[in-house]
Amino acid sequence: MKAFDHPKVEDISLSTVLSALGDPIRLSIVTQLTLNEGEIGWGAIEVAVGKATLSHHMKTLRNAGLIHHRKDGTRCFVALRFDVNVLFPGVLESILHAAAQTSSASAPIMT
Repeated sequence: MKAFDHPKVEDISLSTVLSALGDPIRLSIVTQLTLNEGEIGWGAIEVAVGKATLSHHMKTLRNAGLIHHRKDGTRCFVALRFDVNVLFPGVLESILHAAAQTSSASAPIMT
């Protein structure tokens, strides 16, 4: 079984990370991964896209150096890579915090 390609730490660039996180689906995936410790199966990720589209988003996140991807038989598992936090301290946390503030500010108010 072929292993997934992951970029070396020195090949991770800030522009690629920011570009990957600029998509709402990918931002949602990373947000969900931060809420879980360790790796999770693809089935546990809640996104409203098909398998092929999810696969594309996972590849983009993997190529940006944001996630580690592992296959076990027919099941796929992903986990957040913390290399981004070492290379660009505070960037990921700031983006996720801003995204949470934006989504809660735009959520409808229940009266």
